[in-house]
Amino acid sequence: MSSHSIAENPRERLIDRELSWLAFNERVLELAEDETIPVLERCRFLAIFTSNLDDFFMIRVATLKRKLEAGITKTNTAGYTPAQLMTAISQKVQELTARQSKTFHESVIPALASKGIEIPKWDQLTIEEQIYVNKIFHERIFPVLTPLAVDPSHPFPYISGLSLNLAVVVKKIDEDQEFFARVKVPSNLPRFIGTSQYDAKRFIPLEQVIIANLQELFPGMHVEDYYTFRLTRNADLELEEDESENLLASMEQELLRRKFGPPVRLEVDSDIKSELLQTLMDELGIRPQDVSRSSEPLDLSGLSRIADIDRPDLKFEAFSNKVAWDLRDVNPDSADDFFDAIRRREIILHHPYESFTSSVVRFLEAAATDPDVLAIKQTLYRTSGDSPIVQALIEAAEAGKQVLAVVEIRARFDELANVRWARKLEDAGVHVVYGLVGFKTHAKLSLVVREEAQGIRRYVHMGTGNYNPKTARLYEDFGILSADPVLGDDVNKLFNQLSGFAPQTSFARILVAPRTLRSGLLHRIDQEIENHKAGKPAFIRMKLNSILDEEFVEALYKASAAGVQIDLIVRGICAVRVGVPGLSENIRAVSILGRFLEHSRIIHFANDGDDEIWIGSADLMHRNLDRRVESMVKIVQTDHKRLLIRAIDTYLSPTMAHWSMDSSGEWQRVQFDGEGNKLQDLHAASIQWYRERG
Repeated sequence: MSSHSIAENPRERLIDRELSWLAFNERVLELAEDETIPVLERCRFLAIFTSNLDDFFMIRVATLKRKLEAGITKTNTAGYTPAQLMTAISQKVQELTARQSKTFHESVIPALASKGIEIPKWDQLTIEEQIYVNKIFHERIFPVLTPLAVDPSHPFPYISGLSLNLAVVVKKIDEDQEFFARVKVPSNLPRFIGTSQYDAKRFIPLEQVIIANLQELFPGMHVEDYYTFRLTRNADLELEEDESENLLASMEQELLRRKFGPPVRLEVDSDIKSELLQTLMDELGIRPQDVSRSSEPLDLSGLSRIADIDRPDLKFEAFSNKVAWDLRDVNPDSADDFFDAIRRREIILHHPYESFTSSVVRFLEAAATDPDVLAIKQTLYRTSGDSPIVQALIEAAEAGKQVLAVVEIRARFDELANVRWARKLEDAGVHVVYGLVGFKTHAKLSLVVREEAQGIRRYVHMGTGNYNPKTARLYEDFGILSADPVLGDDVNKLFNQLSGFAPQTSFARILVAPRTLRSGLLHRIDQEIENHKAGKPAFIRMKLNSILDEEFVEALYKASAAGVQIDLIVRGICAVRVGVPGLSENIRAVSILGRFLEHSRIIHFANDGDDEIWIGSADLMHRNLDRRVESMVKIVQTDHKRLLIRAIDTYLSPTMAHWSMDSSGEWQRVQFDGEGNKLQDLHAASIQWYRERG
């Protein structure tokens, strides 16, 4: 069989992006289904599964629907027409949401009840509980509710995206004519309400409290029927930057428009009557294939409220992170001491096992207050609401330092927060720029310019994660703090590129998208092929959130066909098919999900025995390589290389539980070894390793 006949069908060469993403969310669901995981954590995984699916519909399915409406029939690179893909997505989503509902009702609710936490229905409440909850209804819920009637003088109300609503059918007493009304369940009230003031053990969904009191919203009418429904709208922003005079103002306009995006999905209670469903579909312009039915309660993203209950015995064991190895002996109150430590040797950081606050936040706070610091330059993609990093930048600007913030106001679903930050920073005198026209700035960079006895010195933080202290406790990321003059020069040039005009910049220790990252990594893959042919040590190991870019997929197939061993550790989307004879039999792919969100990107080339390792912000996706400013830094210290190699070895270790992709593209969960012994949990093992090391 000639190599050309191998997997010529695009579906045999590439796994479709959307279907691969659904397989990722299925892995999240498998964590919720896993009865060995503490039950409140399972609630959280159910909530994450729901939120993930909401985002998927608002962006990916919405885009696909636009293609269908435009009559596009061309197949994508994975061999699907929009219509074929929509059918495949609908089938998979139906299967997954049915599994989610079953898990919640048949497994999680009984497991919670066995631990003394219950989610009863209204008629299962005691008289005392009903009195207590009704009091909350009258004091806090009733004043917020606005029942909207639909009749000739009241058109069908606007239904906002992701809002939970009650469709209510009422009749006038003594009349036969039915009327339709809509009651919006307030999203700014807790989704689950405790049924007792003293003992938070039983929780009732907010909509059930409203349903129990519906008569009060329609005095003089008879409530005939009611159902819950939820609408998802297209939330993909379409910003025409070249035509936009002011990116910030355009973004604010676009965010207002997002609320009115076209409908994409209608979720309804599985028992809804067909006439009422038809009314909703007609009024909202929804087709039968866009309707998703499941048993109540709809919208399980609210389960994060249950997951937050203070029951440590029903959660992952608490852990406290360590101060990074090279910062242990640093006086936290001395900026001099902190910068001295970085000057002595480059420092590697691994969050959340090592503290983000005592390293990255401290770096910027020290820079803000240190009189010797002249300038701070910082990229911000996503940060938290009360960010100490933003606070430090404001303080530095107020102290007269030159402060540049490259704020990415197009960071999806964080746009509003970032617009607010941008305004706040500008008000404090920070130079705020929005990166390059046409490119999102996703690189994770921080540069501090300091005047010292020996002259001006630059200090750098580069990482794989966002400057967000909240998510740094849950996201796994690597970073370095460095005073390397070569790296300082590179990062300085990159900031000049972002704030001014410097298209022809060249870099020594970093790869930058959209200019050198793609070509730099592809060149190194080719180099591994050449080394393997010459009998030299050769392999490629990549840890990524996603790998989708066709050029990289083909480059890895070429390397595999040449005999290079390739290991992929992918959290999310993976378009690569593994283990296909003649195409990819030297490629294996594993995925690890669990307590922490695996977010770091590490790329390791054997490089003829002289390990070459890169860490950074970029995944191997077209958008990261061609439409974003991304950066990856080469790791130079031997002990840092050893630490990263150890991390990759651990991910790939046969003793760790994981998901493994088979040659059909399906992911299989691997929790036991050949002898039936339970495999280790990677995150628990890593916590233990850092505990013992520290």
